[in-house]
Amino acid sequence: MKLLKSTATVGSATILSRILGFIRDVVLAKMFGASGETDAFFLAFRIPNFMRRLFAEGSFSLAFVPVLSEIQTSGDRRAMRDLIDHVTGTLAAVLLVLTAFGILAAPLVLSMFAPGWLADDRPEFSLSAGMLRITFPYIMLISLTALAGGILNTFERFLVPALTPVLLNISLILAALLLADHLQVPVTALAWGVLIAGFAQLLLQVPALMHLGLMPRPRWGWRHSGVRRIMKLMIPTLFGSSVAQVNLLIDSIIATFLVTGSVSWLYYSDRLLEFPLGVLGIALATVILPSLSKKHAQESKHEFSATLDWALRLAVIITLPAAVGLVVLAEPILITLFQYDAFQPDDVRMSALSLIAYAVGLPAFILVKVLAPGYYARQDTSTPVKIAISAMAANMLLNLLFVGLLLSQGFAGPHAGLALASSVAAYLNALLLYLGLRKRNVYLPTKGWVRLWIAVVFACVAMGALLLFMTHDTLAWLQADAFLRIKNLGLTIALGVIVYVFVGMIAGLKKHDMLHAAK
Repeated sequence: MKLLKSTATVGSATILSRILGFIRDVVLAKMFGASGETDAFFLAFRIPNFMRRLFAEGSFSLAFVPVLSEIQTSGDRRAMRDLIDHVTGTLAAVLLVLTAFGILAAPLVLSMFAPGWLADDRPEFSLSAGMLRITFPYIMLISLTALAGGILNTFERFLVPALTPVLLNISLILAALLLADHLQVPVTALAWGVLIAGFAQLLLQVPALMHLGLMPRPRWGWRHSGVRRIMKLMIPTLFGSSVAQVNLLIDSIIATFLVTGSVSWLYYSDRLLEFPLGVLGIALATVILPSLSKKHAQESKHEFSATLDWALRLAVIITLPAAVGLVVLAEPILITLFQYDAFQPDDVRMSALSLIAYAVGLPAFILVKVLAPGYYARQDTSTPVKIAISAMAANMLLNLLFVGLLLSQGFAGPHAGLALASSVAAYLNALLLYLGLRKRNVYLPTKGWVRLWIAVVFACVAMGALLLFMTHDTLAWLQADAFLRIKNLGLTIALGVIVYVFVGMIAGLKKHDMLHAAK
């Protein structure tokens, strides 16, 4: 129950952040639409955001939290403070150098992520490079925020780190509404909003750290044993923790070779995917990593496996209906949230294609988030690296295959092939992670999985049929006003949830499936 409550805490905070994120994207779509300028901003934002997930919330957190948890379990508070101080000083120094390089060499950095714009000498390149200089310091600020969040999560203080993304959404909304009209290029206001958010997110962590008595006192520690141990663990986790993010970035790179709007269409569809991924996938990963790390340090193999089993059950129960819902409701959701003013019906259709392709892979994206901590908590980083490389290579090949096929057939939205390739690669990643845990006897499934799968599948079919019946008339959604769209979408989702739960319970889904192993 403690794990379930912690997951609910993180999930609830994430829901708030995602709701504000939707409001943010509604504002951006209404004011800027899907244009060359928005393509330029989304890429200037995606680069530091990608590095945040790769380094800060990815490799760093997955290396730092298990080491800190091990010291916490030993009860040596002085050693723990010493590690925190040296890690903070070393990380801050490295990030400062990286940030300075990024600002000075923004066009060079961007050329690696937008070769299509550079080759065609498109105006989006220079605009994006200018905004990248503004957004690049966000990497340093959010990485230090992730360090603070790792400390708080280790002590099971999940709420403040989970609420942190709220500030980014608020900052971007205010920048769009209050600053855009005062700038020569209005979209650059969003870049300043990202920078302001970085400072706000870092400052939010300070009171919680002071309350724990663990406010870092930065000290250089390149040769510190704990720092070196974390660095050793970080190198392979750069691949193992962030395959999904690398794949999404590859999508953006290839999209710069496609028609204008492709980057934006992928962005909006990815944002909708992030809602269930953040509410469940990231919340589960955040909660179970410290728990698994402590169980490994205590050599509690049975409890380690039981915790993974509980997380996987919860992921299946929630993720499959979420994926079905996104596939069926792709256009109604996009119309309700974004189809106003600058965001045209064609943008809805193009974004829906990539959203459906991403939604197909949602279960795999979340399973990767749940399975990977089973390795990192045991400080096994080599296995996820090998799996990550395989998945990344598959994604690259599938990108070329799917996009090439769609282009050769004259398909109107070849960018959807990029999303589909990411989904297929995620399934490969999840499958290999699962088989690896089973082979090592780290995870042993408990009874009841066949019954659970049957119940969930039957419930998803019933729910999907209802949603399809209620939303098949796309023209009616386009002609409705905002209030009617919101009312109809809310009613449709509510009825879908009721049908899923009702049919699931009849088919054999039990309360025990969600509570299993949480105790």
